[in-house]
Amino acid sequence: MLYRRFGRTELQMPVLSCGGMRYQYKWQHMPMSEIPSDSQSNLEATIRRAVEVGITHIETARGYGSSEIQLGQILPKLPREQMIIQTKISPKGGRNFIRKRKQFRQEFEESLQRLGVDYIDLFGIHGVNTAELLDDTLSWGGALEVAKQLQKEGKLRFIGFSTHAPTDVIIRAIQTNQFDYVNLHWYYINQANWAAIEAAKQHDMGVFIISPSNKGGLLDKPSQRLVELCQPLSPIVFNDLFCLSRPQVHTISIGAGKPSDFDEHLKVLDYLDRADEILPPIIERLENEAIARLGEEWYKTWQVGLPSFDQTPGKLNIPVILWLRNLVLAYDMVEYGKMRYNLLGNGGHWFPGTKAETVDTEQLRPLLKNSPHADMIPQFLQETHALLGGEGVQRLSQSE
Repeated sequence: MLYRRFGRTELQMPVLSCGGMRYQYKWQHMPMSEIPSDSQSNLEATIRRAVEVGITHIETARGYGSSEIQLGQILPKLPREQMIIQTKISPKGGRNFIRKRKQFRQEFEESLQRLGVDYIDLFGIHGVNTAELLDDTLSWGGALEVAKQLQKEGKLRFIGFSTHAPTDVIIRAIQTNQFDYVNLHWYYINQANWAAIEAAKQHDMGVFIISPSNKGGLLDKPSQRLVELCQPLSPIVFNDLFCLSRPQVHTISIGAGKPSDFDEHLKVLDYLDRADEILPPIIERLENEAIARLGEEWYKTWQVGLPSFDQTPGKLNIPVILWLRNLVLAYDMVEYGKMRYNLLGNGGHWFPGTKAETVDTEQLRPLLKNSPHADMIPQFLQETHALLGGEGVQRLSQSE
């Protein structure tokens, strides 16, 4: 395993982390007595495999259902001083700061008890996805204040935040200089948050990449076209290498559901010292394919002048819809496109905005006045809905 300094925490972070949202039994909290033995055996085997290959960072969240309580059965059996344990709790909204302080602290204490440890190495404010949630986190009596008190009490070491927010909100959170690390999305098919990663470097923060294989393209079951374009690497290894080739990125999450899920990711370790040689021809092929299928002008300028979802009638998420259209047309990523597209309208602030079920060209016209493709976009939105639209899907945490 390769380790990198995790920003100002000074922790030696493995470049591959074990994310805890896919091996748990259910997305609901429950006592251990209700969890089948085969589920627990699989989780413990997964954690032992992680440690065996040098993955010392185990990451989870209160919101990951039975993950914490199941981890609590094995974490006390591991060498605590060698492990980096991370959990996350969502900030509490509302005006009653006394109540929300009490609730946030109570949830932390419960998580600590479930995990079976005396302290948390990396504690995250989970889902700082909007400017309002950031303001609430930073406010007097908010989650950050409670976390800092817990830090003084020795119950956690470092404080960070996880986010699905627009880049400008992430940068604003980073520039407060109140956080030691950030969990955020960044990978080949979505590089919008690079400016946030650079801001994190300026503040010497640790950088953890969320879900590079699932949100990064459903790479465990990629399209045949993507497989061909990423040769000689698999899409998973290509994307891992793409992320880790940047020294500003310290670790990427492997959301392992079973012990063997680490195997493909571990291959990236053999290529890290040759990334400058291996990546350029693959990236060139991917870019050339996108240009050939989408057209060079669209490929280079499609994002220009697009309104955000909260500026459009019905909160139509035009940038995300066109982005998914690009991936489907360029790389045949239909399954990924359907998974993400049909989450629109159901994702809340984790994946905001709605689908293009109805497109009013006249209403959109003034909103698209700064786009060089204003005349084509309404048609593209309708075509995308015809291609990807289907029954709505829910976030994993909403599933049974």
